[in-house]
Amino acid sequence: MRPRAMGRSGLALVLAILISFQGTILVRSDGSDHRYKEGEPVPLYANKVGPFHNPSETYRYFDLPFCVTGKEKEKTEALGEVLNGDRLVSTPYELNFRTEKDAKLVCSRKLTKEQVAQFREAVKKDYYFQMYYDDLPIWGFIGTVDKEGKTDPSEYKYFLYKHIQFDILYNKDRVVEISARMDPHSVVDLTEDKDVVDVDFRYTAKWKETDTSFEKRMEKYSQSSSLPHHLEIHWFSIINSCVTVLLLTGFLATILMRVLKNDFMKYAQDEEAADDQEETGWKYIHGDVFRFPKHKSLFAASLGSGTQLFTLTIFIFMLALVGVFYPYNRGALFTALVVIYALTSGIAGYTATSFYIQLEGSNWVRNLLLTGCLFCGPLFLMFCFLNTVAIVYSATAALPFGTILVIVLIWTLVTSPLLVLGGIAGKNSKSEFQAPVRTTKYPREIPPLPWYRSTLPQMAMAGFLPFSAIYIELYYIFASVWGHRIYTIYSILFIVFIILLIVTAFITVALTYFQLAAEDHEWWWRSFLCGGSTGLFIYGYCLYYYYARSDMSGFMQTSFFFGYMACICYGFFLMLGSVGFRASLLFVRHIYRSIKCE
Repeated sequence: MRPRAMGRSGLALVLAILISFQGTILVRSDGSDHRYKEGEPVPLYANKVGPFHNPSETYRYFDLPFCVTGKEKEKTEALGEVLNGDRLVSTPYELNFRTEKDAKLVCSRKLTKEQVAQFREAVKKDYYFQMYYDDLPIWGFIGTVDKEGKTDPSEYKYFLYKHIQFDILYNKDRVVEISARMDPHSVVDLTEDKDVVDVDFRYTAKWKETDTSFEKRMEKYSQSSSLPHHLEIHWFSIINSCVTVLLLTGFLATILMRVLKNDFMKYAQDEEAADDQEETGWKYIHGDVFRFPKHKSLFAASLGSGTQLFTLTIFIFMLALVGVFYPYNRGALFTALVVIYALTSGIAGYTATSFYIQLEGSNWVRNLLLTGCLFCGPLFLMFCFLNTVAIVYSATAALPFGTILVIVLIWTLVTSPLLVLGGIAGKNSKSEFQAPVRTTKYPREIPPLPWYRSTLPQMAMAGFLPFSAIYIELYYIFASVWGHRIYTIYSILFIVFIILLIVTAFITVALTYFQLAAEDHEWWWRSFLCGGSTGLFIYGYCLYYYYARSDMSGFMQTSFFFGYMACICYGFFLMLGSVGFRASLLFVRHIYRSIKCE
């Protein structure tokens, strides 16, 4: 009764924390109903600035010496927004509903030599800004570089925009669309290190009525990444890849079934023939095939963690398909990941402990601790390193102490109790391992095998086919996560995920069969490693994407890219490894149940 009460109280506390942390992912950030009267203030928040090609390296808007009135207020943000690196603050721009402004002065100020150098460095790195007006995103570059007719970078001229025009569309009493344009004729020359006096920062607001309904105002951002010609190429590439992989998988399955049929006929004939005939192939090792693997505590923990990550992925897809992760629903994905991971930790505890007990393990408490730390441990260490890097850079990716405390409380009061409850339930399930044949007392010696039947070559063969099913889609995902594209075609992604699971299961089963046919009975870990090897291929793709398809640079961006992708690929390794092992276990049970063994 005590752990269960602790789990309920912990869950209640974390929900209270999330609610106090500014609501759920579906509630608008400032609680408004988006309806305004003429002349009424509409909230405009500046979010962040940063190099365009380094999406993780973002800074607070007023880290650059823009106009400050002293009345700016930071907006309280939800957990997911903070994890996303959003730091919203009010701006001196007053964009009241349907109130036009023409070159209104924000401030007139002198830029010191240091401030000029700071702005010039930002312009040189293609800094962009992001704002939110009535929860609609706005982007723009803070300056421009004049390279025309110049080959030597030392001859380039750097200019800062000082006039921004907001074009706003409205429908009755609601804002439907907004865009920002910088005036190329109103700039400040930043090329030389000297003070610049009397810099007038101005803005213009133009209002225009539109027939577009308020409910469709986010479709603009969804459609920007799925224009007809892009969508045709996208679908063609996906279908081409999927058909190729399914044909290969079908061919492999046909061959495998035919070979198995011949094996069954052969073994049936052998049973009718003389009893002293020597057994060969996978039947020969029937007394060893269900011998429990080495390091069974680690194996069970890996299976539990992989099952939890698989469940997490399914829940995320469900939310995506019902439209929760619409464009610029700030922090929705991060909030969902944190909450669902915490609530599914019981699945990891139950799966790991119950399987560990089936493997006749005795120290289930240590197994439970290993399960809890297997994925969270490396992720925590990586977070500590990358958060330190972000603090050194003073970037918005550095999490505040309060956010870290919330995450620790979630892990302590929700994740851990549910993990323990799952472990206790798994221990008390008292289910036995279902083996269709008896295991002999002493293991048979594995015959010498050629090099290509060793673990690493088999992993390379196992990971290539599933990776070939998803590598086209990976570009779109990377361009969204590590770039500024918007990804909204979750239906395609879900289809690709299903095909990934099918191909992973088939290829792992095939390699397990060939391993058993070669009289190698140590298939447990091999099937897990072969199933998870796609994660290693994805990490290899990270190297290709970074150097060939992106313009990311700098220590911070490089650290964030390779650090967090290592954690994601590790998660894929555990998840697909669990899928590969489960499929192989079903297959091995089936074939040994189909023959008579002494």
